[in-house]
Amino acid sequence: AVAVCFGRRVSVVELVDETGAGIGQGLWDPSSPIAVRIHERRTGRPLDVRSFDERLERAFALRDAMFGSNEETTAYRLCNGEGDRVPGLVVDRYGDVAVLRFDGEAIRSWTDRLVPVVVARLSARGVRSILVRVDAGAGERKSAVVHGPMPPDRVLVRERGMTMEVDLARGQKTGAFLDQRENRARVRRLAEGRARALNLYSYAGGFSIAAALGGAAHVTSVDVATAAHATAQRSFRENGIDPRAHAFVSADVPAFLEQAKARGERFDLVISDPPSFAPSERARERALTAYRRLHAAIAAILTERAIFCAASCSSHVTHDDFLATLDDATLGRSDLRVTHVEGPPADHPVLPAWSEGRYLKFIVLS
Repeated sequence: AVAVCFGRRVSVVELVDETGAGIGQGLWDPSSPIAVRIHERRTGRPLDVRSFDERLERAFALRDAMFGSNEETTAYRLCNGEGDRVPGLVVDRYGDVAVLRFDGEAIRSWTDRLVPVVVARLSARGVRSILVRVDAGAGERKSAVVHGPMPPDRVLVRERGMTMEVDLARGQKTGAFLDQRENRARVRRLAEGRARALNLYSYAGGFSIAAALGGAAHVTSVDVATAAHATAQRSFRENGIDPRAHAFVSADVPAFLEQAKARGERFDLVISDPPSFAPSERARERALTAYRRLHAAIAAILTERAIFCAASCSSHVTHDDFLATLDDATLGRSDLRVTHVEGPPADHPVLPAWSEGRYLKFIVLS
């Protein structure tokens, strides 16, 4: 590989095959398990700010076509890293605020050069404030304003007509789980006529709001994070729903399920969207065991004609792996069948060779 120097760090490398023919150019990150992320496959074309600008404009234009000036949905992903051929860079939009996340030291070293490009493109699209999200260690995240006025810590966005409060300061990912937008819309449709819905690992209550708006008479939200329930309750009110008509339980999910079974409680719509059980390939088998236990416990509190929505965000667990944790033997019943198998939405595009990008699984059984 031939390295091109920028400042004091060697960050851009040219990749060649065993014959010396050029493969492409990428960013070299000696501190990352991914040594080189390829950005430019065309030979004789420098990997520079202009090439980043062109790729970002293509990514943003794709979202213009998807969402345009549609006020029914104001929160979506503008750039999905490798999926938009801009490895390591994620850009999410929340109304007139955009949040950038740089994944890895190599791409972070380009921050000062890329931010002006993003600012120019997004300002023309009505974005007033742009933040950069960084991990501060110990699971803490911090945001720095790089353009425009400081936005409030919490903003309201629209998602297919549903209002959600997003915590830009302390929320997960860049503030919310935008990859579940279409699945929340699906739950809204599935909830019609349901008497008792249960949202496990409910966090800020997106699936809970969807179920209530869709017609579920009573929704129970379960999460260990009590503060997240407060966010969910505010979002309920923003949608004209009285949160006092529903239940918010601060508890560990396995303990809740065990107690619900002992009390004889049953639910006719259950959504389970846990955090990643497999942060690494080594954790894969342990994660599959955890999914089986969780799904078996859920099956025990389902009514006869229930709908069960099971999600996984673990990239090391494939769709087939995940489906195997939902078979009859695991669930202990033979009256459920798969009606939908969903992955990431259109604003989270992936590449055929980028299997990690197909991390999201959303399975509907009924």
